[in-house]
Amino acid sequence: MQIRRRRFRPSVPFLILLLLQLSCYLRVSASSSPTSETLNLDKPEYFNPKLPVSPLAASNRFEGSSNLIHLRYHMGPVLSSPINIYLIWYGLWTPPQKLLIKDFLLSISASHRAAPSPSVSDWWSTVTLYTDQTNSNISRSVAIAREYDDLRYSIGKNLTRLGIQQVINNAVKSAPFQVDHKNGIYLVLSSSDVTVQDFCRAACGFHYFTFPSIVGHTLPYAWVGNSEKQCPGMCAYPFAVPSYMGGGGPGAMSPPNGDVALDGMISVIAHELAELSSNPLINAWYAGEDPTAPQEIGDLCEGYYGSGAGGGYMGQVMKDRAGKTYNLHGRGGRKFLVQWVWSPVLQACAGPNALN
Repeated sequence: MQIRRRRFRPSVPFLILLLLQLSCYLRVSASSSPTSETLNLDKPEYFNPKLPVSPLAASNRFEGSSNLIHLRYHMGPVLSSPINIYLIWYGLWTPPQKLLIKDFLLSISASHRAAPSPSVSDWWSTVTLYTDQTNSNISRSVAIAREYDDLRYSIGKNLTRLGIQQVINNAVKSAPFQVDHKNGIYLVLSSSDVTVQDFCRAACGFHYFTFPSIVGHTLPYAWVGNSEKQCPGMCAYPFAVPSYMGGGGPGAMSPPNGDVALDGMISVIAHELAELSSNPLINAWYAGEDPTAPQEIGDLCEGYYGSGAGGGYMGQVMKDRAGKTYNLHGRGGRKFLVQWVWSPVLQACAGPNALN
């Protein structure tokens, strides 16, 4: 039996009503946005800015390619015991400046109160993947053991690299500082009115070990300078634009804690601590054949802050509602922008804010 289907033929008034409803729906959809439909008002914006290459990093543009990098272990020690930082403030520092840097250092340890992911502690977990010849990993425990204020500029305001060791010697001989052979590292931070050999020309920070002839002991140490008055465009990158840009090109990023020099300094501190922990006596983890000029786990990722970094791009980082740029969370609600480090597992630059 054949069934005949009746075809529906809408009336003209019905079609007019349908068109009006469709038009109204389209206007509402166009005016709505995903932001207005969510209660998460603090959800960060992701972006991948391209900034000028820092002159100090021009020789380290490996673009994260494991085919070009041969990082090897040279049988030396790593900092596998709980790490005690002996912090030396050389020159004049304000309490807010000290607090900002100490908040970062205290955010490294896995024992501190958990910060939201991606956190500074998550970032340090990549550093802890490195081991020594006994298969002991770099420690996840990082603490500030002592602080020393060298308010009188005991070695003057113009320091050589050997002068940094003399600063450490003065601190070690002053109570309550001590010589900590097993767990100690010594972090010298020079204020903005102090010039240091190679500062702003070849380095924003460096690490090495002290000579017994100067300090009486072999102790791992690092130095980082405050570039506020000398070279923020180089050492506070990417929160300051290099002077050679002449006002052109991309603009600087907004620092997460509102201090261009200090926020830039924190990334340098992170860089040096990662390398100091994995190569404290310059005979552990590095690429290249020359131990006097090693390419270490921070050097290999210079300028990398997130997924998609390379070719002048810093990678996918976050921007909060105030426009401040960051990629890590720290203690007490702090935010930081810290470069990635080389992962021995992935054989690539890595960080906890990776999007893939």
